[in-house]
Amino acid sequence: QLQLVESGGGLVQFGGSLRLSCVVSGASLDYYTIGWFRQGPGKKCEGSSWDSSSDGSTYYADSVKGRFTISRDNAKNTVYLQMNLLHPHATALYYCAAPPAGLMSVRDMCVLGPGRQYWGPGTQVPVSS
Repeated sequence: QLQLVESGGGLVQFGGSLRLSCVVSGASLDYYTIGWFRQGPGKKCEGSSWDSSSDGSTYYADSVKGRFTISRDNAKNTVYLQMNLLHPHATALYYCAAPPAGLMSVRDMCVLGPGRQYWGPGTQVPVSS
């Protein structure tokens, strides 16, 4: 069964940087699109970034464009999210998720929501003022 586990979260100061990791097990990362999502206090789930294993395309939400970079190491079954120039508004629980192939688009993952199958448990990123 596909499992995802995030790591790398922790307190970071305004303007600082952090790199999150998402380790995927139970399946080869080669064939899956992996997305990074976040949910701040009192806020709804939103997509931050994702990439496609099939065409190599990447997506960045306007809120993170130019500051976040997604990458992957298929040999390590790991996807990374480099976060730079962090603002307190970026404070959130960050999740990685893998939409089931042929059944759901990564764009619809927030409809399913975290805490469900195909999601990691999340890693907390508090950004101080």
